[in-house]
Amino acid sequence: MPQTPVDLLSVGEVARRAGIAPSAVRFYEDQGLISSVRTAGNQRRYPRYVLRRIGIIVAARRFGIPLAELADVFAELPAERMPNKSDWRRISRDWHARLEARRRQLENLEAELAGCIGCGCLSLRTCRVLNPDDMLGREGAGARRLRAEADGDEPRTA
Repeated sequence: MPQTPVDLLSVGEVARRAGIAPSAVRFYEDQGLISSVRTAGNQRRYPRYVLRRIGIIVAARRFGIPLAELADVFAELPAERMPNKSDWRRISRDWHARLEARRRQLENLEAELAGCIGCGCLSLRTCRVLNPDDMLGREGAGARRLRAEADGDEPRTA
């Protein structure tokens, strides 16, 4: 169904109603997250449903979801309509899983940091925070890669 001029909003109106700067509206369009049509005078006009998409963008930014991930989500949505409740449930389930994984990762980092503060050693030999998965260190102390080059061997990577 074609849109009438009444259904289309200017950059300023979208920005005002979404509570963001007009430059943000243009940026989101440049990133392919929203789209506009051009008037005969080459002015941008946005369908009303971009307000819902911008609402999702603002929420995603608040949750720390990168715009690239958001673009992947939007690529799965029909471009010609407003995301509906079913779309939002699917999006939020996916984000919930991502946020839960980030939360677990942050808890692990917090536990490592607490252990490091309690230990205070900052030892490259034993510290899991400063030197995680030290494969070359298992062979003993010293510069393993430099020693290999001096012997004419190819340097190994950890």
